[in-house]
Amino acid sequence: MQAKLPRLIFVSILIAFGFYAARFIEKTSFIIEGQKYYVLFDDAMISMRYAKNLAGGYGPVWNPGGERVEGYTNPLWLVYMAVWHLLPIPASKISLAIQISGAFFLFLNLIAIRILALEITRNEWLALGAVFLTAFFFSLNNWAIQGMEVGVLTLCVSLFTVCAVRNRDRGKFFPGLYILLGLTTLIRMDMAVPYLVITVWCAWFDQARRVRHLWWGCSILIVFLLGQSLWRVVYYGDWLPNTYYLKIGGIPLLTRLTIGFGALRQFVWNTGWVLFAIPFLAFPLGPNPNSYLLFGILLGQAAYSVYIGGDAWEHRGGANRFLAIAMPLFFTLLVQAANLIRLSLLAAIQNQRKTIEQLTQAGLAVFLLFSLFSFNIILTNDSVLKWTLQKRPIFVDGSERLTRIGLIVGEITSAGAQVAVVSAGSIIYFSERPGIDLYGKMDRVIARSEPRLPKGLSDYADLRPGHAKWDYSYSLGVLQPDVIAQLVDETLGEAQPWLVNYTRIVVEGFPLYVRNDSTNILWENIPQP
Repeated sequence: MQAKLPRLIFVSILIAFGFYAARFIEKTSFIIEGQKYYVLFDDAMISMRYAKNLAGGYGPVWNPGGERVEGYTNPLWLVYMAVWHLLPIPASKISLAIQISGAFFLFLNLIAIRILALEITRNEWLALGAVFLTAFFFSLNNWAIQGMEVGVLTLCVSLFTVCAVRNRDRGKFFPGLYILLGLTTLIRMDMAVPYLVITVWCAWFDQARRVRHLWWGCSILIVFLLGQSLWRVVYYGDWLPNTYYLKIGGIPLLTRLTIGFGALRQFVWNTGWVLFAIPFLAFPLGPNPNSYLLFGILLGQAAYSVYIGGDAWEHRGGANRFLAIAMPLFFTLLVQAANLIRLSLLAAIQNQRKTIEQLTQAGLAVFLLFSLFSFNIILTNDSVLKWTLQKRPIFVDGSERLTRIGLIVGEITSAGAQVAVVSAGSIIYFSERPGIDLYGKMDRVIARSEPRLPKGLSDYADLRPGHAKWDYSYSLGVLQPDVIAQLVDETLGEAQPWLVNYTRIVVEGFPLYVRNDSTNILWENIPQP
C-alpha cells in the first residue's frame, strides 16, 4: 500500500486538474441574448479568423480576397484550428473545442512532468511536488485554456526534455528527436530556442555522439526554418511574419532589453526572488547533468523574452507566454533543490535523525504549498479569487465586450463594410466583416513604420510590444473604414482630423464611429438615441 500511495495521489491530482480545467472553461463563458458563448483570448481569436478563412477555401488570410499578410506566428496551431472549422459547429461554440484541447494538452503534460521529475529526482514524492505545482499554476492554465498554443508547446518541451535525458542516460542516439523538435518550430518559430538548447546539451554531455548531435540538430533546424521562410516569401512576400516587423522593427535593441529585463525582474520579484534562487543551490549540493538541460531551457526562454522586450500583457502579472512553457521544468528543479537542502540539513544533524527527518519532510510539504500560493497571487488585486475561479479569469471581461461589439457591427453593416479595430480578434471574427488593423498586426504598412508613444508616455521603456505603431492618416484617412469600432483613448485627439466625416453612435453602451457617406451602413438597424 505504501508503494501505491504516490500513484494514488498522482491520479487524484489528475482528477482534480480535470475538474479545475472544466470549471475554468465554464468561467470563461458568457450569455449574449440567451445564447452561451465560448470565446478565446483575443490574440487567439485572430488565429481563429485566419483558420476560419483557411477552412473556407480562402487560404490563411485575415480578410478573404484581401492582401496576404501573415499576422500570426503559430502555423500548425492555426491549421489545427482550421480542422475544427470544417465541422458544423456554431461560432458561439467552436472555441470550446480549442479550450478543451488546451486543457487536454496540459493534462498530458502533467504525465510528462511526472516522468521527467522521476528521471531527475528518482523520488516519487518529489515528482508529485512538481506535478502539483504545474497542475495549478494559473499563468500556464490561463494561456493554454484561453486558446493560445502554449499548452501544446509546454507538452512538447516536457516530452522532448524527457526524451533527451533518457537517451543520454541509456547511451542512445535518436535522430527522430530533432525531427520532432523541428516540427515544433512550425507551431511557433521561436521554438528554435529550446531546440538549440537541447542540441547543445546533447552534444556537450554525449561526447561519443557529439558530431551526430550537432550534424542532425543543426541540419534539421536549418531545413525547417529555411523551409518556412521560403514558403512565407512565396505566399506572403516576406521573410518573417508581419508580427516580427511590428514588435521588433524600429525599436532599438537596448530599449527591448530594458523592457524585457524589467518585465522579467518584476515577475521574479513579485513571485519571490528567493524561490528563483533556490534551484541554483542544486549545483553545489548535488550537480546533475540532466538538471543542466532544464536550467538551459528555462534560461533560454528567459533570455528570448528579454530580447524581444517581453510580452504585451506583462501588466497583468504572472509568467508571460514564453516563460510559461518552461515553468514546469522550473518546478522540477525547485523541488529537487529544496529536497537537497533538506538532505544537507539531515546530514549535519546526527541525533534523533528519524524525528528530524519527519519534521523536514513536513517542512518540505509546507514549503511546496507556500510556493504554490506565491506563484499564483501576483496576477491582480483579486488574483486569489481569479486563481480559485471564484471570479472570471483575466481577459474574459474583455472577450465578452469585444464579442458583443463584433455582433453589433455585424448587425448594422452589410457584408462589404470595412471595420477598423485595435483588438483585431473577436470583433472581426464575430462581425464577419473585412478588418483594418489600426495597430498593424495585419497591416504591412503600419508594421514597418516607426514606433510611437501614446500621449502621457515619455519613454520607450513604457511601450507594450506590438502596441507601439499606428498612423491614422493612413488607416483612417487613406483606407477610410466604414466603421471605427475602437480607438485608444490616449490617441483620440490625434484621430480627430480624420473623424470629421464620421458620426459617433452608441449602441448597447459601446461607442462606434460610422462613416457618413458609407453605403455599407444599415442605418435602419442603428438604434435612435
